[in-house]
Amino acid sequence: MNARLRTLRSLKNILELLAGEVRYGRAALPECCAHIARHLTDPYREAFLEIGRRMEENTGISFGEAFRSEMGGILAQLPLKEEDRENFLQFASQTGFADGQMQQRVIERSMELLEGTKERLERENAEKSRMAVGLGALGGLLLILILW
Repeated sequence: MNARLRTLRSLKNILELLAGEVRYGRAALPECCAHIARHLTDPYREAFLEIGRRMEENTGISFGEAFRSEMGGILAQLPLKEEDRENFLQFASQTGFADGQMQQRVIERSMELLEGTKERLERENAEKSRMAVGLGALGGLLLILILW
């Protein structure tokens, strides 16, 4: 349960870094990947460096395609549901905007979707934890009654 939450937090942090680069660094998304790679840990760091390299090569592939192919492979290995992957990758399919504010809004929309999922999971985990404690106590009482 907690692995998915940690991964969602990591993905949200990545989106926050991207939004910050677009907002304050006034950089395009391909340039942002190389900048934020130094703030990330593996496996994300390597993927962002590769996205930056692919965009520098200028082979005609769009940023969205490069981002989806590199990050899609990494996300498939992480404890996420398909909905989580799509919420994270959603902004990559809408990156044709020249306006930095539009890019920022698309990134923020993905962050909101991930945040909503994260909050829902935190509530569910808290409920499941309380239920596990209650069931453990009831199981202990039942065992005492049986052995007595």
